[in-house]
Amino acid sequence: MESFVIEGGHKLKGSITPQGAKNEALQILCAVLLTEETITIHNIPDIVDVNKLIQLLKNLGVEIKKQSAGSYSFKAKKIDLNYLKSEQFKTDGRGLRGSIMLVGPLLARFGKGSIPRPGGDKIGRRRLDTHFEGLVKLGAEFNYDSKDSFYSVEAKQLKGADLLLDEASVTGTANILMAAVLAKGSTTIYNAACEPYLQQLCSMLNRMGAKISGVGSNLLTIEGVESLGGTEHTLLPDMIEIGSWVGLAAMTQSEITIKNVQWDSLGQLPTVFKKLGITIEKRGDDLFVPEHKNGYEIQSFIDGSILTISDAPWPGFTPDLLSIVLVVATQARGSVLIHQKMFESRLFFVDKLIDMGAKIILCDPHRATVIGNDFESPLKAATLTSPDIRAGVSLLIAALSANGKSTIHNIEQIDRGYENIDTRLKQLGAKIERVAT
Repeated sequence: MESFVIEGGHKLKGSITPQGAKNEALQILCAVLLTEETITIHNIPDIVDVNKLIQLLKNLGVEIKKQSAGSYSFKAKKIDLNYLKSEQFKTDGRGLRGSIMLVGPLLARFGKGSIPRPGGDKIGRRRLDTHFEGLVKLGAEFNYDSKDSFYSVEAKQLKGADLLLDEASVTGTANILMAAVLAKGSTTIYNAACEPYLQQLCSMLNRMGAKISGVGSNLLTIEGVESLGGTEHTLLPDMIEIGSWVGLAAMTQSEITIKNVQWDSLGQLPTVFKKLGITIEKRGDDLFVPEHKNGYEIQSFIDGSILTISDAPWPGFTPDLLSIVLVVATQARGSVLIHQKMFESRLFFVDKLIDMGAKIILCDPHRATVIGNDFESPLKAATLTSPDIRAGVSLLIAALSANGKSTIHNIEQIDRGYENIDTRLKQLGAKIERVAT
C-alpha cells in the first residue's frame, strides 16, 4: 500500500501532456479479439486498469509485443477459450470494470463469451442489462450463475437485429457493436452512445473491414461481414485528465499549458469550466490556463438563478469530471449546484472537502450545492482516503491548493486512471511524495 504526502499552497507552472484516453483504451484493446491479424495501438496509457486488461488478453493467448513506450502490437490468432472457465479468469475479470467488453468480441468470433461480475469504482449501481439484452437480441443465449456471479453467452451464429437501447451506455454500445460487426445481416443500434471514444472504435473497426455507418450519431447501422483484418490505431488524449489539469491550474492559481488536447474532441469541457469563471485559451492544439490572481467567478443563469452543472450522455458533460468541477467551485466566487445524475454514490467524498473547510451542502446522493470561498479562506490540510479514481484526483487537487501538509491514502485508486501522476506533477513544481504505508 502507498500514500501521497502533499505540501500544498504552492503555485505550479509549466506544460503537461495528457496521457492516452483510459476509456478508449479499454474498448480498443477488447476489439483486438475480433481478428487473427495484427493490430498495433499507440498512445496506450501506463495505468493499472489498462495494464490489467493487457495481462488478461495475454492470459487468453493474445500475442503481445511492446514496440515502444505506449505502443503495442496484438495478435489474437490462438485464443485459449478454456481460460474462460478457469478460477484465474474469475479473479482477473472481477478486478476490472472494462473486462465486460470482452464478451461481445469473444461471442462474435468464437461463439461464446464469459465474464465474472466486473469490479471497478464503488460509485453506485452500474448494471449490465443493456449489454446482455442487446447480445440476446442478436441471437445469443444468456446464462447467469448466481453462485459465482458469472455471466455467459453462446451463439452458433449471431444475426442482425434492430435494437433500441434502454440507456445510451458507452460500454454497452461498444459491446453490442463489436458483436454486430461479425453478425449475419444488418443491425441498427438506436439510442447508441456517440462519445468520441466510441467514434474512435467505429473508425478503427471500419479500417479493419467492418461496415458501420452513422458514426457520431445515436443511430448506428452495421452490415455484418465474415471477417476483419489488422490495422493501426492511435488513442485520443484523455479528456478527463485534461479537465483535471484545468481544475488543478485554477485551484492553485497557476499558469499551466496542456499540450495536444485535440480540441474537436473536448465537447462541453471548455464551456463548463468557463461558466465557473476559469479563463481558457486555445493556442493551436494546446490549452492554456493563465494564473488566476484575482480568482474566478461563477456565472449565473440569465434569469439570475444559481448555475446548475449536471452530467448527460455525449455531447452533454461527462459525469467523470463532475468531481473535478465540484472541488474547483469550492474556491470560486459564487455558488453552483452540482447534479450527478448517473451514479448515486459519487458525491459522498464531499465530507472530506467539508473537513478541509469547503462550504458544501449535500442535498441528497445526487446533488450538492457549493458556496465558494473565493480564496479568502483556503482549504486546510488533512489526512484523506481516495474512494475512487475521480474523487481521488479531486482530493489531490484540493490538497495541492490547501495550506499545510496532507496525506492521501489508497492511492491505488488514483493509479488506476492516471499515469505517473506524482512524477508529472513534480515537473510542474508540486511538492508531492509517494510513500509506502
